[in-house]
Amino acid sequence: MSEPSTEQQVGAGTGAPGIDPRGPRFGAGITAVLLLVTVVLGVAGAWAAAFWLLVAATALFAWGAFAGIRRHPYGLLFAKLVRPRLAPPAELEDPRPPTFAQGVGFAVGLAGVLLGVLGVPSAVPIAAGIAFFAAFLNAAFGFCLGCWMYLLLVRARVISAT
Repeated sequence: MSEPSTEQQVGAGTGAPGIDPRGPRFGAGITAVLLLVTVVLGVAGAWAAAFWLLVAATALFAWGAFAGIRRHPYGLLFAKLVRPRLAPPAELEDPRPPTFAQGVGFAVGLAGVLLGVLGVPSAVPIAAGIAFFAAFLNAAFGFCLGCWMYLLLVRARVISAT
């Protein structure tokens, strides 16, 4: 009998095979650039452009949170164009924490969008700045703030790991 692959071991008993951890970092880099442009435009007074960029970023966060990290456009781009050019990863990671992190990004972005619609234009660059901080941490240092929140909530038994 053959030994289970790393991908099978990561998701043992959960139905969630592992993902290449470089994929979410790749997506976080693109997201960080988009959000930094949003912050700069919002601070510079180009409120409408910043608002619509935050709407787009929030829609992308929703896509990752609800469709899953593997179906996110940046994940697909990484899988088709980047990963084939790289050596296999040393290990795979559980897709649930990065998917949860996308949900956190969605909540932050949605708050900024809704407050912007309600007449609080400063909420747009503030929300984009918060999301930028998290995306930058992941892209530059490999620290996923939303993943860390997920693990803390699982340990505290606030959410289930399954």
